[in-house]
Amino acid sequence: MVLRMVFFFQEGCMACQEQEPILSEVERNTHLTAERINPLRERSAIHEFRLSVTPTILIMNNGTEVKRFEGLVHREQLEEAIRRHQSG
Repeated sequence: MVLRMVFFFQEGCMACQEQEPILSEVERNTHLTAERINPLRERSAIHEFRLSVTPTILIMNNGTEVKRFEGLVHREQLEEAIRRHQSG
């Protein structure tokens, strides 16, 4: 099982800026590092991941999306989703 967390953000996005310290705390607590992607610089990500808003965080298991958060997400919700999918 390969668990992956992908964080889509835009520069100047207030919610993205608010998400960053929360995401850093989640990374420390779960030992899972988020891939940070700016879809305006990597435009193929918009179509590939069906993005409509930033911030968006995807939890992926073996390349398959298992959880999607659109907009600002709280630490507890994100950590719970990661724990749920880390354990199987």
